[in-house]
Amino acid sequence: MKNMMQHKILFVPTSKGIENIAFDKIVRIEALSSYSKLYFTNGKTLVVAKLLHWFEENLIAGQFARVHRSHLVNIRYVQQYNGKRNRLIRLSDNSLVEVSRRKGAAFVKLLQNREAA
Repeated sequence: MKNMMQHKILFVPTSKGIENIAFDKIVRIEALSSYSKLYFTNGKTLVVAKLLHWFEENLIAGQFARVHRSHLVNIRYVQQYNGKRNRLIRLSDNSLVEVSRRKGAAFVKLLQNREAA
């Protein structure tokens, strides 16, 4: 596992075999029952038979945030966050992701820490 983290890549099993995916190419990951849908910077998507929790454990903490039970987002691609009204994140691909009430404060803190670094 340490080797994957050093290179910032993830080996993900797919229907075609195992794919090598760079962390910085992932905009967000959405839970779909027993599957997860990855959204990439180039607009493509990939559905894999892994739970969102698996990605949460294998991605770099601080670069990805679990903002809802159904979403992980790459902090690098957050364009805007409206935490007071509807708790929506706008990502660089113009997608909108809801932040749960319970995870809102932790998400804001993560953004502030990222900005300070």
